[in-house]
Amino acid sequence: MSDHPRRVALVTGAGRGIGAATVTSLLAHGYAVVALDSCAEDGPGRPRGVDYPLASRAQLDAVAANAPAHVVPVVGDVRSRGDLEEACAAAVSRFGRLDAVVAAAAVIAGGGPLWESSPDQLQALWEVDVLGVWNTAAVAVPHLLASPDPSGARLVAVSSAAGTHGLHHLAAYTTVKHAVVGIVKGLAADLVGTGVTAVAVAPGSTRTEMLQATAELYGLDGVDGFTQSQLLHRLLEPEEIAATIAFCCSREAAVLNGSVVHADGGFVP
Repeated sequence: MSDHPRRVALVTGAGRGIGAATVTSLLAHGYAVVALDSCAEDGPGRPRGVDYPLASRAQLDAVAANAPAHVVPVVGDVRSRGDLEEACAAAVSRFGRLDAVVAAAAVIAGGGPLWESSPDQLQALWEVDVLGVWNTAAVAVPHLLASPDPSGARLVAVSSAAGTHGLHHLAAYTTVKHAVVGIVKGLAADLVGTGVTAVAVAPGSTRTEMLQATAELYGLDGVDGFTQSQLLHRLLEPEEIAATIAFCCSREAAVLNGSVVHADGGFVP
């Protein structure tokens, strides 16, 4: 890959899980990537109501170390438009353009019925999983419209099977993932005639730290029990979801505009 790759992407939630795998997949498809993560781990930046460690700076740096000439790691919080503006500016400054945006940053909280869910849990989910996607779109779309090839510019938001199903004792998470789908559909309508498109990718149970946190919310010893919720009868791997996301970022994926791509292994709640 040359110092001036043909396409450039921004990936949020890039420190681990689906976000990190997406960075790797996009690199393999010839992209340069700005990889953003809050790197809050157990620090003060972790939202109240989120009770498991988030990605660390070391994890984000490890993602970038795979291709240091083509990955710019940025510590930033999707709750902050200023942080996102800096990430987009880094893409344009370093690589000259921005062609694709993957909004993968998210957290999970819950474990009880709606009427027992804490306000902190709902607030954290709303701010990261919904406003984080909204902020990412609001800041990044003008850069996509200004791309040398806006007809090939893509915004991909990572939703969830919870975006179309109701999940037991995860009412708040179900709510915010439905909202992510709403953002994508509304954005797709606003982008009519521009060539830029928006799509949601809805994974099923994927082998990530978030799934482990979900198992703990349910009081499970591990994640293997989630295999029964998918017709594949196995967990999905982050790399599988990342491959789907990478296609959704491609010029060939224009036909998916406004769609929800169910990369869920045949999810059955």
